Amino acid sequence: MSPLGKYYVGAAIGVVLLFILPLPSLLTWLLVLGLLGAPVAAYFMLDASQRERLRRIRRRQIGG
Repeated sequence: MSPLGKYYVGAAIGVVLLFILPLPSLLTWLLVLGLLGAPVAAYFMLDASQRERLRRIRRRQIGG
């Protein structure tokens, strides 16, 4: 499994656990948004050259 796929599986398990736990509804949604939004925010905090380097590395891993 690719490293990116592991993150997807981990995020999905985290979201399912948050909905199973008896937390107040608003808190659950805030935690889900944090769990899914943190990687997106981190990506957008990269500058243009770092994002391009990340895209090249991912393409190289996908293409073999």
